[in-house]
Amino acid sequence: MRARVIFAGLALVVVAMAVLVIRKERVLSHGTPVLLELAPVDPRSLIQGDYMVLDYAVSREVPRRNGPEEGKLVLRLDEQGVGRFVRVHAPDAPLAPGELLLRYKVRGGRVRLGAESFFFQEGHAERYTGARYGELRVTEDGSSVLVGLRDAERRPLGVH
Repeated sequence: MRARVIFAGLALVVVAMAVLVIRKERVLSHGTPVLLELAPVDPRSLIQGDYMVLDYAVSREVPRRNGPEEGKLVLRLDEQGVGRFVRVHAPDAPLAPGELLLRYKVRGGRVRLGAESFFFQEGHAERYTGARYGELRVTEDGSSVLVGLRDAERRPLGVH
C-alpha cells in the first residue's frame, strides 16, 4: 500500500512537470517573436556567475499606483519587431490590430515579466555584454518565454 502511494505521488510529479514542459514548448513553437528593449540595471549586479539579471524598459512604463498585482500589458510591435507599451489591458477591452498581450506581475514594487534572468554557459559572459534586447516568444494569452538576447542592431548574441 505504501509503495502505491509513493508511486502515485511520483507519477503526479512527473505528469505535472511534463505539462509544464509541453506548455513552454507550445509557446516556443507558436509564439510571436517580440523584442523588448533592456533597461539599464546596476552594473555591479549585471552579470553574476552564469547568468545575467534583466530588466525591461517596457516594465518601467507601466503605471504602478493602485494597479492590479498581476495582469496583462498591451504591446504594439514597431517595424523592427520591438514591443512598445500601449496600456494595461482591461479584460473587457478588445485589442486593436497589431496589438498583443504580455503577462506581468508586480513583485517588490517592480513589474516582472517572468523572464528576468538569462542563463548561459560558464565563461561566456563576454558574449552577452552588448545585450540591448531580450527576445521572447509570446502567445495570444500573453504567456512568454525568453529565447535569447540581441545586440543594438538586433542581431542574436551567443550564436557561434
